[in-house]
Amino acid sequence: MKTPVLLCVLLFFQSWAFEFIIDGEWESETVRRNVLTSGEEEDFEAIQGNDITVKSYKVESRITSRFAHTTVKSSVVNSGPNAQSIGFNVQIPKRAFINNFTMNVNGITFVGSVKEKTVARNLYAQARARGKAAGIVRTNSQAMETFRTEVHVPPGSKVEFELHYQEMMQRKLGVYQHMLHLQPGRLVPLLQVDVYIFEPKGIKFVTASNTLGEQFADLTKISHAKEKAHIVFKPTLQQQRKCENCTESAVDGVFTVKYDVERENNAGELQVSDGHFIQFFAPSDLSPLSKNIVFVIDVSGSMWGLKMKQTVEAMKAILDDLSMDDYFSIIDFNHNVRCWSEDLVQASSLQVDEAKKYVQSIKPNGGTNINEALLRAVQMLVRASNQGLIDPRSVSMIILVSDGDPTVGEIKLSTIQKNVKRVMREEFSLFSLGIGFDVDFDFLERMAMDNRGVAQRIYANHDAAEQLKTFYSQVSSPLLRSITINFPENAVNNVTQNRFDKFFSGSELIVAGKLQPSDLTTLQSFTTAAAANMDLNIQTEADIRELDSVLGTHQHSFTGFARQMWAYITVNQLLAERSLAPTASKKRRITQRIVALALEHQFVTPLTAMLVEGHDQGRPERLIADSPRDSKHGCCSGTKSKQLSILQKLLYTNPPWLLPTVAPNPNEVAGIDPHFIMHLPKSNVDICFNIDSKPGHILNLISDPGTVTINGQLVGSKKMKNNKIQTYFGTISIYSKTDSVQVIVGTDRIDLMEGRNNHSFSWGATVELALNRVTIVKEQHVTVTIDGKISVTVLLHSVWKKHPVQVDFLGIYMSSDNKYSTQVHGLIGQFAQEPKVKVYGVHEGADPKKKEATMEVKGNKLAVTRGWQKDYRRDKKRGSDVYCWFIHNSGKGFIDGSYTNYILPQLDSFLTAI
Repeated sequence: MKTPVLLCVLLFFQSWAFEFIIDGEWESETVRRNVLTSGEEEDFEAIQGNDITVKSYKVESRITSRFAHTTVKSSVVNSGPNAQSIGFNVQIPKRAFINNFTMNVNGITFVGSVKEKTVARNLYAQARARGKAAGIVRTNSQAMETFRTEVHVPPGSKVEFELHYQEMMQRKLGVYQHMLHLQPGRLVPLLQVDVYIFEPKGIKFVTASNTLGEQFADLTKISHAKEKAHIVFKPTLQQQRKCENCTESAVDGVFTVKYDVERENNAGELQVSDGHFIQFFAPSDLSPLSKNIVFVIDVSGSMWGLKMKQTVEAMKAILDDLSMDDYFSIIDFNHNVRCWSEDLVQASSLQVDEAKKYVQSIKPNGGTNINEALLRAVQMLVRASNQGLIDPRSVSMIILVSDGDPTVGEIKLSTIQKNVKRVMREEFSLFSLGIGFDVDFDFLERMAMDNRGVAQRIYANHDAAEQLKTFYSQVSSPLLRSITINFPENAVNNVTQNRFDKFFSGSELIVAGKLQPSDLTTLQSFTTAAAANMDLNIQTEADIRELDSVLGTHQHSFTGFARQMWAYITVNQLLAERSLAPTASKKRRITQRIVALALEHQFVTPLTAMLVEGHDQGRPERLIADSPRDSKHGCCSGTKSKQLSILQKLLYTNPPWLLPTVAPNPNEVAGIDPHFIMHLPKSNVDICFNIDSKPGHILNLISDPGTVTINGQLVGSKKMKNNKIQTYFGTISIYSKTDSVQVIVGTDRIDLMEGRNNHSFSWGATVELALNRVTIVKEQHVTVTIDGKISVTVLLHSVWKKHPVQVDFLGIYMSSDNKYSTQVHGLIGQFAQEPKVKVYGVHEGADPKKKEATMEVKGNKLAVTRGWQKDYRRDKKRGSDVYCWFIHNSGKGFIDGSYTNYILPQLDSFLTAI
């Protein structure tokens, strides 16, 4: 009896060939934007799996001269009776580069090495049949992305994971901030965090404020000497518990270390190590330069609601921060462009108060004309400059705040970028703030970089106003203009950017390069800059050999920091240049340089990947981790995000794996959420789109002002599947204001309310009721008819009551013959008047089974994908196939405004103007 069991185990081991490639960030912001569809951070656990024992989880960071090398290690045992997958997840800063990953499975060690991406992808393609195991994905976090690994192992297996990544600390508002995400998801016998800091010029201060909860208040220990610091966090098993006898871990959050360094009076710090040099420059004690700012604010319909409220709140605080020496104006735009003042005005208290009143009065509506708004802003600065109103030592900038792509006027992004670049002067800068994930952040970033500015994404949540104010505070106090940092011509080469347009208080400028072979014992730098009342000339000097000898005496310093830091800065600058490359040939040349550097310094970048290989008894094993499938194809490519759907003036929600009378096999559930499909008879085209929302949200489907509103409230699945809560309609409300009658259909009962004449009955009843002009017929389904003009049918889809994931939900069907007023709106109601649709440029897509094209609708040009969807109007069990064009980004550009505009506070609420 033992032989078959042994044979099974041997066969299992023979199946090991976990191939995986670790990819860097996605090149396309389109992909990134479509993954980030929710304002919430997804649930995260460092270690995933059932019946596993986590022996240890250790994080160690070595920060030397602002460059951090972080290692995350974990030891895990499959303590269950069966083979299973064990997940190892690490959230890393978005600006970090992974540079090593190793894994040991039952004594077999897999070691990583960075390769050019196409090489790694070819290896991945050869091994696709054996499956992928890991990858980097974007999360909803503001500063983090997630590295994921998964390995399938037999019972009793021991797995050790080890991930390394590197990043340069950025100084903002006078502080370097190092963030480590700690969320093991379970109790760990040995949980330890160590952060070692070494700064040759001295550490001014170091803090590690407790953000993990009151029970951890006194557990972080800091040892701080002049040049070095050690921060350690090591809670015992008992201290990790949520309560005295709990089995759940209370360690859940971000462990943050903040520090700054001592600086000499000239603010220059030159360090030489390992044949490379780093020049730091961060002056203080200077008078701020005056500012000339044009605020350009998107007030299109998609800004309606919380986004506009938060923007107004932030703008009022920002305006209050302006000084009497500053000049400003405000441009707000939708399909039109308005100027609060056609010319820059002095930031007196009177003018600031008037500007705040103006901002407070803005009512979002209409489209998005970014091109004209930015050109008007540049014209305003040019006019002020030509009239001699701008102080030559002042700083002129445009701050753009937008949440969407252009839909009116010039909508081609590359043309807008060229238009702005053509009219911008060298002394002007453009800063772009993109709110939420509907905006093409790549476009905003390219435009900002092209015009001496930066872009930042603002996460559309409860603290968006604080994010806006924090960004402004980083650029609100310019201290220097026209900064140049030079070195002796024959002493250095491969120098990174050494000319800077502006320096802002609390930040830092960094230049790096290589030393040329010579007999020099010292290296000098020469810095020139224009301050408010004088020109600066600063000279800094460093001994070429001194720092290396010092580093050798410090156990936890990172001796290769200068070499890696130079490569890190160079790669990031080349990536920025690549995104702005005007020709394909120049882009190829830059790509070659990036790949060569990434391979030499072992960085996982957008152009490289990490191949992880090992050997089992002399037989090579190869692991490949790839990025997740491109989610831009939405429902039509099988993504697993929260979705909703419509079919020809009727809305339904019965997926093919869930029937009213038959419970599905839990192992066969495909995880498909409902989706909208719309048939447009005049254009003879079917269009589908998903809407990503959350349980509890009430979506308006039909809103006929003052007469009828039809709303649906979402319900979530019992638990997460693939880190997502599936959403369905759990309640449908049909409210006739004319008749003061409301019908609320739930999954457990149906309520009819008309003053005191209220009726309630179950789904098992057969009922026919009439109140005023409203009739209800309940047989196998519920049909509500209002005045013979509007008919709505609701079906109940039941699941097995003990199903571990799915819940009962509703499907809703609306007659295409329904008669509404010309004022009707809502997710479905707006299409009572069919829009004109044109589809052209059909071509092969990333998936050969799904064509791609461009769609013109409502003045917008949309990238669409064609795929099959199920139509359940005729065949309720099996459905029939419908070929539809899929609109990405929750119907953006096809529906009016954003889907969030259709979220209502109550089931009987009417939709306000979009």
